[in-house]
Amino acid sequence: MSNLHDNFGNAVPTTNGAGPHNVQLFMLAPDGTVLNVLPGYWNPQDLVYEMQFAAQLNDIWTNPKLSRSQKDVMFQRMHLEHAREHPPEMVQRSHLQGFDAMYEAENHASTSDFIKDHKAAEAYIQAGQTHLPGNMYKTTDQVMHERMAKHGFVAYQNFDVASFADYGKQKYDKNEDAMMANGQVDHEKARQAQQIGINKTEWNRGKNTGSATNSHEWGNGSKAWGSSY
Repeated sequence: MSNLHDNFGNAVPTTNGAGPHNVQLFMLAPDGTVLNVLPGYWNPQDLVYEMQFAAQLNDIWTNPKLSRSQKDVMFQRMHLEHAREHPPEMVQRSHLQGFDAMYEAENHASTSDFIKDHKAAEAYIQAGQTHLPGNMYKTTDQVMHERMAKHGFVAYQNFDVASFADYGKQKYDKNEDAMMANGQVDHEKARQAQQIGINKTEWNRGKNTGSATNSHEWGNGSKAWGSSY
């Protein structure tokens, strides 16, 4: 779910990987093979950096001198090495947003690939602390490449988007359209914001009846639908 946003609504800055459920940026070889995928929003410089990396992977994929097994091994190695070589500025722009980090800790403390030490995270949770220290989390740019490395070269239609983009909250909005000139949020306006997508209640009802529908009719009239990030 997300709030409904006008074409001329307010914009706010965010971090790499924010909004993974809303959008994924695919970089494909000419035959539709997936080379690289960025979940959510990405800073322009970092987007170009990852596109250049995708071009390197395309050279591997289209190299007739390499076997398929060699290509897959190189795909995995290059993704993992690339994550370690990211510029410090890019890493700084790629930390999990606070609400997404809390969601991972509260719901996936023992399994999340964003959490470096699962036992330590579980200890924090058992002690009633959901705000884990920032250094206990991997950044989105690192996890993205680690998840890509597990896929290998795969056709677009066979790429598991759901698992790749599975992290953080399903619904969050920064209420940018309700922000006033002083930067504070008009909470009354925010409460009245229209929403799009399938909320949890609607989804559960749909599973019980065999159908799930959007909780709001969107994309018609003068309104345009967009990301909540």
